[in-house]
Amino acid sequence: MAKDGYSTFAREPGIYNEDQIAGWKKVTDAVHGNGGHIYLQIHHGGRSTLQENLKEGLQVESCTTQGIQKHGTAFTMSGEKKPYPPEVHALTIPEIKAIVQCFVQAAKNAMKAGFDGVQVHGANGYLLDQFIKDSCNTRTDEYGGSIPNRCRLLLEIVDGVIQAIGKENVAVRLSPLNTYNEAVDSNPEETTKYLCQELSKREIAFLDVLRADFFSATDGVADKWAREHFKGLLFSGVGIGPEEAEKYVAEKRADAICFGKLAMANPDLPERVRRGVPLNELRMEKLYGTTEEGYNDYPKCPQE
Repeated sequence: MAKDGYSTFAREPGIYNEDQIAGWKKVTDAVHGNGGHIYLQIHHGGRSTLQENLKEGLQVESCTTQGIQKHGTAFTMSGEKKPYPPEVHALTIPEIKAIVQCFVQAAKNAMKAGFDGVQVHGANGYLLDQFIKDSCNTRTDEYGGSIPNRCRLLLEIVDGVIQAIGKENVAVRLSPLNTYNEAVDSNPEETTKYLCQELSKREIAFLDVLRADFFSATDGVADKWAREHFKGLLFSGVGIGPEEAEKYVAEKRADAICFGKLAMANPDLPERVRRGVPLNELRMEKLYGTTEEGYNDYPKCPQE
């Protein structure tokens, strides 16, 4: 999380103080020691959190007062499931400007911790996506209404982070078609076109676009919109397995494919794919728990 004490998920790790920087340095050193590269996704959940998970004095906040009505529940720090608040605090202009600075400082801290770069999380119904999508954003000021206005916060953050750590170290994640957390865009193709063109101008390291909706059986077309309008490295994903990923890249539909659930359930995913070893099945019920179960206890494949 980018903002001090604003935990979207119970026990979500932060990047806003020296202890956290020192802790992350152990992770980045281990990754680099094994020949890997690692970016930190910097994030603010907006209305997608519980009051119980926030530091004292904070309140659940978003672009407007409209909370999540039907999405379901989230875990508290004690492991209890509770519904999201139906009404939240609407951010003021000064508060929005302060959030931009939270992301900028998070990016600086990430580089200090040894990360190779950061990814600004503008997807999946969290704060930046709440501003982008008009089902959530009904503001009438410079942060609402038109597509450029609704995308303003994301681009201000990207510009600030680029200035702080360099464009070659900055990536962005978008989910034009995803309806997770009740975030829906009435014209996702035009919004994607605008953002891709703006991000192309900024020459960021890469853009990660989720091709589809989590809740849809269709493949989705958001990656096609992005490929047409974004001129840099394009990553994509959602429901793509290793074999399909190889085809995707060969056909130049994307430059790389992102694996989330597969990678979580298979800590040695590249080796399993190379050797044709069967993949572990993901335990969905452990994805958002409050213990180490489902986090670091999936088995590795046997040695050759």
